[in-house]
Formats: sequence, structure tokens, C-alpha cells
Amino acid sequence: MAIPGNLLSPTTESVDPNISGWAAKLNATLSKGTGGRNGDGCLVVKSVAAGEMQARTVSSYPVTAGTVYYAFADAAGVSTERIGIRWLSATGAEVAVSWSLTTLTASANWHRVSLAAVAPAGATQAQVLLSSTEAGATVNHYWENVYLGLPIRTVGNLLPFNTESSELDASGWTTVVNATISRQVPVINWSVTNYVAGGHTLAMTAVAAGNASILAVDRPTVTPGREYLAYAYLQPPVVTAQAWIELRFYDSLGNQVQATRSTLAPPTPATGMYRQRVSAKAPANAATCSVAAGLDGASAGQVLRLETIAIMAAPELQAGTVLPYADGSIEQGVAGWTVASGVAAIARSSPWGDAAIDGSYSMRVSSSTATTSVLRSARVPVRPGVNWRALVHAGADVLTWSSVTVRVRWYDAANVDLGASTGTAYALPTTSWYGLNSDAVAPAGATQAAVEIVVAASAAASVLFVDKVALWEVLPLTDVAADSDGGYATLTLRELPLDYEVTVYRVAQDGTRTLVRGPGGLIDRQPILSDLLVIEDHEAPMGVPVYYWMEIHDLDGGKSTRSSGTVTLTLADLNEAWLKDPGNPQRNLRVLVQTAPDWQRPIEQTQHVVRGRRNKVVLSGRRQGLEGELSVWTRSDDERDALHQLLDSGSTLLWQAAPGMGVSDMYVSVGQVTESRVGGTAREPWRAWSLPLVEQDMPVTVGVGGAAGRTWQDIATEFDTWDDLMDVYATWEDVYLDRRR
Repeated sequence: MAIPGNLLSPTTESVDPNISGWAAKLNATLSKGTGGRNGDGCLVVKSVAAGEMQARTVSSYPVTAGTVYYAFADAAGVSTERIGIRWLSATGAEVAVSWSLTTLTASANWHRVSLAAVAPAGATQAQVLLSSTEAGATVNHYWENVYLGLPIRTVGNLLPFNTESSELDASGWTTVVNATISRQVPVINWSVTNYVAGGHTLAMTAVAAGNASILAVDRPTVTPGREYLAYAYLQPPVVTAQAWIELRFYDSLGNQVQATRSTLAPPTPATGMYRQRVSAKAPANAATCSVAAGLDGASAGQVLRLETIAIMAAPELQAGTVLPYADGSIEQGVAGWTVASGVAAIARSSPWGDAAIDGSYSMRVSSSTATTSVLRSARVPVRPGVNWRALVHAGADVLTWSSVTVRVRWYDAANVDLGASTGTAYALPTTSWYGLNSDAVAPAGATQAAVEIVVAASAAASVLFVDKVALWEVLPLTDVAADSDGGYATLTLRELPLDYEVTVYRVAQDGTRTLVRGPGGLIDRQPILSDLLVIEDHEAPMGVPVYYWMEIHDLDGGKSTRSSGTVTLTLADLNEAWLKDPGNPQRNLRVLVQTAPDWQRPIEQTQHVVRGRRNKVVLSGRRQGLEGELSVWTRSDDERDALHQLLDSGSTLLWQAAPGMGVSDMYVSVGQVTESRVGGTAREPWRAWSLPLVEQDMPVTVGVGGAAGRTWQDIATEFDTWDDLMDVYATWEDVYLDRRR
């Protein structure tokens, strides 16, 4: 799969099916190898003689001076390597070359090298350079999965790109105590599709024996009472090192008002990168936040490396859950969990990654005797009189648990215990992970609740793991609502099983099924990545009742189904019609119809005159679709600009008229457009448009363009001023879609 936003062609990126995107630049010959990661092909750069050898892209790619660009590649060989960006002028002359640091060691396994650099003054084009220094002639070095483009950063990260990645320099960080800061390029084998992970890592070196720590310089703003999550990949110097990250909050004067720490449990083995998470709710007086990292009890010269560092609003482990992230994920400790009764002991699992269903840790429950214990979460706010669902994921270390019961305990505003729900008891048939849930209606007066897990051990020294706990108000599994003003229906699917596949149909009154469009095109066996799926169906018909039918496919070939209620979109003014772009619904426009088309249906025919026969012999092809001219009005300058924007792309459009107008919904291609004045004064805003239409088939591969999770916070993180934003984006739609100049 092509890397999103890559300026390089897919052939140049993946070296498949050939090496046509690459040329030797220095002391090298090129050939195509096998065993690549992004497709089977890879670039083999062979040294002609001992010394540095270089390869470059054949093409030069347009860049803007003053803009940060990012390049990375996966490499393997018997020597160290680096990657560069060669900046060229409009005439092709070399302006400058930016190089990454060289990898610390060589590796024959695939590993990442990368750099970010600012395009210098005078640069209008750029090439990617691949470099390694070999000990002799005919030595091979391998390259694959090459990217050049704008920086790729974690969506939703409150920290800017360079603080997240240190690809430009280490200026996003400052020392706190007993540390120096630098950058290093260790050999790390990231996933081929992990595009936010680069080659440069932030390196904190302890100056002397003792505690050492560093702090991000940036102070992104926070909302008091909101929960935030910070994480980083950590590479400790030794397995026994106490490496940690800390989420810190500051008041409006810059005073630290809260710090929450999460320590990396000793990993096994201790040679890679390990993601450590920490979450906390911003206190009432918090205005900004930052993230710190360090080593406790470090030896002089020990190095802690960090990569992909982020702060963001804490995600929901289950849509609508009211349990804090820390209590649900067990990533930094047992949080608010306690043992309400019994002999059980609880602790975060260890080592890193030993037992988890979400993240890297779970809660380890151990019972020294064959007895029953009750575990209880922190109290969280609830509404009385509605149904709540508790979900616990549990896995037995050994099958010495007779039952695990999930229930909810209720409290009123004065913290008076109102009792617990009946709960649901489960037996664990194997040592796999299981999702255990239980529903209960909150009694009158209940304003708080806690999840309780009743564990019954049937033998001494029993161990159970608990992870990904959630408590949420039960809402309909399927909701549908009409937004007639916007011309679309909203379908909401809840509690979807992750990693399954979903197909969504729109069903008409006659039973006809039509696939509904999503970001990846028509939703047909689309992988389920979240338990909540919200679909805006901008192709739903006007004035016609429809409902939605969903098929959920499991990994074993099984299938379950759901259906929604009926929904009807209305068009208040029968003289209006919708013109919609299926791939860009933000461009959809309601226009006033002047005259409907007089339709033609062309046909290809060949006529033959047969001697001696009165009638010609006519050979006909199949009669084609409708063609005609639609006349519409725009009534304001805003409508006129919007229609221009809708038509500019030349995409297939959807025309929808009100029922009873003798026109069915139709996908059309619009030919040469005529925009005319309607008379009156020069300031008259009305315009008459002639739109030649040719009927088209429904586009099946077009996906709905969207912000892909971007928010205004992402914009504020990347750009200091509105002028900076205007230099990068041409329109507000480009801002929305992150489509840069």
C-alpha cells in the first residue's frame, strides 16, 4: 500500500515492479532485489570501490522554500547508512544537501533511517539521497519503503512534529536534572506501516550517578476536568533501569500543579522500544501540560532513548465509558481499584507486554487461598433509572477459578451504598481472554457507581488477569436520524466487535439494496477498527422511506445482522434539487431548478442499403443513458461560488429532485457549463446556469473525504499564526482535508 502523502511514485517508493525511479549518483551500480517489506522488491545499491556510495531518485519533486519536509526509508546492509534530501533550484542546480545522522551500528535486518529538514532559500525541487560507506567493492546495501513529503505526525497529538519525533533537532526538549540531550539513530525494526516512527531518537544521557530527567519545552493548552493521555516509546539502557514518563499540568502562571508518573516495567528482552502510557485528568486550575521522562538510579553515562512522544485527549476504551482511562487500561498501575473483601492481592502485571488485551499491561489478581474476593473500581458518575453495562476482559493464568462475576455497585450523592446489582457469573473454559459483561438499571437516587468483580478461586496461588474495563450507559445498537436541511441521514452503529468486518446497505421500499459509502468507498466487508461507527449517508433519496441493513462478518466465516428503523429525508421546496459530490459531501449544494432537461438517449447505429430491398438493414448498439441540459439558478454570490467549487473537480455528481417530479436520483457527468446573468442591475446576484448532463454509473471506488480525526487543536499545534496557515493552504476545504499547496 502506498504511503499516504508520498511525493514519490509507488514504483519509486516500493521498488516494484522495477528500479526505474532510481539512479546511481556516486560509486554505485543499481539492481532490483527481492525480500522487500513494502512489496517484494527492494533497491540493491552495489559499491564500485571502497568508500561512500550514493543513489538518488531519478525525478525531482516540487518543494516550497521555508517548509519542513520529511524523508525516511527502511535499510539493511553490512555498513552504517544515512538518508538525505538534495535541494535543487528551478534550473536543476544543487542548492544544498541535508543529511540525517548516521546509524549507530550496521544491521542486516530492516531498520528505519530518516530526517526532516527545512527547504532552503532558492530550493524549488528536491531529490532523495541514499548513502552508505562500504569497506570494499561489490558490497550490497538494500533500501525499501522510501518516503518524501510533509511531516507525518500522530493525529491528535498536542505536541508539534519535532517534539514528537526529534527529526529536525532536539530543541523541543530541555534538561531537568543530571542529564544531557542529544539525538541518536539506533537500529530499530519498526513495522513497515508505522509511518510516524522515524530513525532519529531523542537520547537522554545521565551526567552522573543518580536520578536524571528531561522535559518537553512545549506547553499545549488543556481543559480542566478533561482526561489526557501521554505516551512515548522508551528504550532503557538495561533491563533493571527505572525508566518512566510523567504527565505534568501547569496553571496559567506556569506553576506545576500536578504530575502523574508511569514507570516502565522491566521488559524482556531489553533491547527494543517499549511504549509506556500515562493518563490523568486535568485539575481545576490547569491551563497547560507537558511530558517529562527520565531514569531513577541511573549510572553515569547511561542513555534513555525516546521515540514517538505524544499528548492527546484520552481515548475511550469503549464508546461512552465513564471509567477513567487509567482504571480501564491498567497501564500505569491499578489506579482506583481496591480489594473490597477477601484475600486477593492486585498489582499491575509485569514484565512489559506479558499479559494485556489493551496496551501493554493488565491487572494481576492473585489469591493465596481457595476463597472468594471482591475487587472494586473507583466511583464514577451515573444517571439513575437507565440501563448501564459493565464490561471486563479477563484471562486466567491457570484454570483455578471456579467463577468470575461482573456486577455494578451503586451510591447516592452522599456516598451512601445503595447495594450491588445481581451481576452475571462466568466460568472461564480456557486460559484465553474473554469479554465478560453485565447489565443493570441504576436505582432511583443513584449518582455514582463502581464496577465490581467477584473472583472465586478454587485453588491456592491462583492468578487472574483483568484488562480493558468499561462502564457505559446502554444505548440502541443501531440509530438512524434524518438531517433534511443537510440532505443526509446519519447512521450510528454501537458495540461493534473489533477486527471483524461490516457491510452496510441502504434498503428501499421495494427491497432493493444499495451499498452505503464510507471513507474507503462502498462499505463492503470493511474492517471494524472501533466499537462505534457513525456514517453520514449523503446519497440517501429524498422523500422516500429507507432503512439500513448491516452484516457483521467474523473471522471464521460466520455472519450476524442488524437493521435500523425507517428514515425519510424531505425537500421542503419542490422547485429545488440537490447536486452532490459523493466523495466530498462538504461541497453539496441545493439549487433552484429553472427547467428540467429534455432527455435524449443516443444510440450507435450503422445503416446498410441492400440492393433490391425497400428497407435498410440497421445494426444497432445498446441504447445509451440519458443526456440533457439542466437549467438552474443561484440566488446569491455564496451560492454561485459554491456551485463553482462543486463543479471544479469534474467528478461524477448525484442529482436528486423531489419525488413526483418525474426524475429519479441520477449520477451525472457535467459538461461545458454556461453561467448567465438574469438581467436587472449589474449588482443583481442571481445567475442562470446551463448544466449539460450525461448519465453515469454509481462510482464504487470513491471514498468520502474527511478530516481523518484532525481538529482545530492539530492546526494550532502546527501553525503559530493565521498567516502561516494561509501560506500552506489555499482554501478552508484544504485546511479541513489537510491538503497542502
